[in-house]
Amino acid sequence: MDIREKIESFPTEPGVYLMKGKEGRVVYVGKAANLKSRVGSYFRGSGDTRYFVRFLLVKVMDIDFIVTDTEKEALILENNLIKKYKPRYNIQFKDDKTYVSLRLGINETYPRLTVVRRPAKDGALYFGPYSSSRSIRNTLRIIHKIFPICTCSDSVFKNRTRACLYYQIERCLAPCIDGMTTAGEYKNVVNEVVLFLQGKDKELLKRLKKEMKKNSASLNFEEAGRVYKKIQAIEETLESQKITSYRFQDQDIFGFYKENGRIAIHRLYVRDGKLQGGKADLFKKQILPDEEVLRSYLSQYYVSEKFIPKEILLPFDIDKEILTDLLSEQKGEKVQILSPKRGRKKELVQMAGKNAKISLKRAEGEFEDREELLRELQKSLHLKNLPAVIEAFDISNISGKNAVGSMVVFKESVPDKRQYKKFSIRSVEGIDDYGMMLEILTRRYKRAMEEGIFPDLILVDGGKGQLNVALSVLKELGISEPDVISLAKGESGKEERDYVYIPERKNPVILKGPCKFLLQRIRDEAHRFAITYHKVKRKKETTASLLDTIPGIGPKKKKQLLKSFGSLKKIKEAGVEEIAKSGIDRKTAEAVFEVLHKK
Repeated sequence: MDIREKIESFPTEPGVYLMKGKEGRVVYVGKAANLKSRVGSYFRGSGDTRYFVRFLLVKVMDIDFIVTDTEKEALILENNLIKKYKPRYNIQFKDDKTYVSLRLGINETYPRLTVVRRPAKDGALYFGPYSSSRSIRNTLRIIHKIFPICTCSDSVFKNRTRACLYYQIERCLAPCIDGMTTAGEYKNVVNEVVLFLQGKDKELLKRLKKEMKKNSASLNFEEAGRVYKKIQAIEETLESQKITSYRFQDQDIFGFYKENGRIAIHRLYVRDGKLQGGKADLFKKQILPDEEVLRSYLSQYYVSEKFIPKEILLPFDIDKEILTDLLSEQKGEKVQILSPKRGRKKELVQMAGKNAKISLKRAEGEFEDREELLRELQKSLHLKNLPAVIEAFDISNISGKNAVGSMVVFKESVPDKRQYKKFSIRSVEGIDDYGMMLEILTRRYKRAMEEGIFPDLILVDGGKGQLNVALSVLKELGISEPDVISLAKGESGKEERDYVYIPERKNPVILKGPCKFLLQRIRDEAHRFAITYHKVKRKKETTASLLDTIPGIGPKKKKQLLKSFGSLKKIKEAGVEEIAKSGIDRKTAEAVFEVLHKK
């Protein structure tokens, strides 16, 4: 049947239409209040003449439809079908699960904060969403620094026999141990956390100041001092947060930027009047009109169970009536979708637009590939985290002497040299690579526990033994957030290969292509950094050991010589007379010259 004849049989009810290309592949999905009228408009001579329509119709071999009861149902179905068929000419929001929320199980005896991908209707409180694992870690770090709330997983909590390190540093009340605290005391801390996360800062500070005065009046000065420190920490945190609205409302603000057919949509999250962060989504060449791109993006974004704020700000008008009704229905109260023309709201939209432009400019040729590479790495190694932040470790020594360790940090596959760390091995003597790795990992992640910030992935240089060392350190410290892998060099026939060892898998993974090159680059950078530090340490020891063997040269004279000449090399180049002029007697100068010129 000819497509035009087929359209004549379409119903006049709301629904979704599916345009199909060669071999029946769906190339475009759209919704309509009146299927017959909407789809027919594409094929009438006086119908829709926009470029994308003319371009699209050349590709269409057939059209099907699905009837719905309402236009709202058509909107939901449109989103589901776009996810299912991934049509080439629709905008597709990639729900990459990087949007995370905090869950607080207030119905539990001793609630704790956990990171979740999807809020559930389970009676718990949810806060967010946060745009990245980094932003949620920063929030958790602040909370655990101020409020002594439990961090143990359920299994660790049940099997605790003694209080952990967090209790020792006064960052947990140790509810896992009988007699350490009461349910009432713990509930008070939980209530404070709720007020903090809900942005009810004035109420929280008022409550804490009242508690501080009460303790002072009861001469309980130690507890009053603890509460005062908590008040200070909260006030310092609030000073660093940017206030965008004095109405203390929740808003999502969208910026839009298009260049050469490529599009960036940047979201800013405002919760209780405070800017919490943002994220950009990038799309390759689009033929749809800007209004259709933004409408489809918003419906896919919010229908996928995201937090819905009371106000959504857009850079331009879209067909928003059905979306407004749907979101209001989902939220249970009125939701406004606005495109402000002036004032503070307009400025916020412009700020989001500026971020969208920057995101697209950064993406040209590089940024998008990085994100895709990290996703491929996550998939290939079955990682639970997207490896946006990777910390890699290596050891360098010669027969156990001058042993050092290195840590390098890669963020979004780019080295962040400000975060690099050097370790001088303190507790291990002789040749013991496992013991050295154990020491540097323990030191690093004890510090990380205090800071409350962990990487997405830990990479250690070596084989299964080094992997097991890393896993044992994290288990001992009660850390479960990062993924852990090890990377070892090996051979298969004449070909050199790198083997990736992952937990709970007997055989290593052999990566190819960009993922392989990324891990090699990180491993090589950790090795380079370790070797550089090892050379510096070895040089210092060589200098010190040679001068220390000379009779008459003590610490003061050694310091005097090095200060006068600047280095051991310069001393070796000097004659006896020059050495003596540095304030050392001639006999000792001759001894220095003789030792440094021995073959």
